[in-house]
Amino acid sequence: MPGESTILVVEDEPTQRHLLVDYLVRQGFKAIGVADGAALRRTLQREELALVLLDVGLPGEDGISLARYLREHHPRVGIIMVTAAGDTVDRVIGLETGADDYIPKPFEPRELLARIRSVLRRARPGTGSMRGSRVRMGRRVLDLERRLLLDRDGIEESLAASEFDLLKLFADNPNRPLARDWLLEATSHREADSFDRAIDLRVTRLRRKIEHDPAHPETIRTVRGVGYMFVPGDG
Repeated sequence: MPGESTILVVEDEPTQRHLLVDYLVRQGFKAIGVADGAALRRTLQREELALVLLDVGLPGEDGISLARYLREHHPRVGIIMVTAAGDTVDRVIGLETGADDYIPKPFEPRELLARIRSVLRRARPGTGSMRGSRVRMGRRVLDLERRLLLDRDGIEESLAASEFDLLKLFADNPNRPLARDWLLEATSHREADSFDRAIDLRVTRLRRKIEHDPAHPETIRTVRGVGYMFVPGDG
């Protein structure tokens, strides 16, 4: 994986930015550091990025706005939000925009590396038994090989790595209640903290994409006191 993946560090504090870039380079990645959203957009024009490490508290155009831009225009790029310590508001909003993960400051470099590797691993297309497989999910079809959703007219919608990972887990476990904590650990490879709404927020986004009526979901149903359950239907 290192040596193949370009990571962009968006951090306005120069010392922190240089330290992160140097650390990632030493781990075998190609890493680039920029200070703001304008530089991020310029980099996207000339580089194929695998992941963006995105500080929330940027001056001017903040990380939340940039995450929305990335999800809309570059949906296959992984996003890890860097939030202020204990700031659950930024964390929740970041996940609502489609970020794949978050890490609060201050963080251990090895923890950051584990998060990066997890997002990159989940973003890579699978092979083998998934090839050519499709699963009906509500009003859309999940294409497991191409990692995207299709509607009845064949129009495609790309998925963030975290969204695809969650849908695949549901597809692999139809009609089976799945606990929130298990879903988080299986898709993010970390345990839930005392205020972790990552799975709930991802389910909300996915319901908007696949349910006929997201306010009354029939495909990804809530199981009270447990989590969620995928109920296959004829679409």
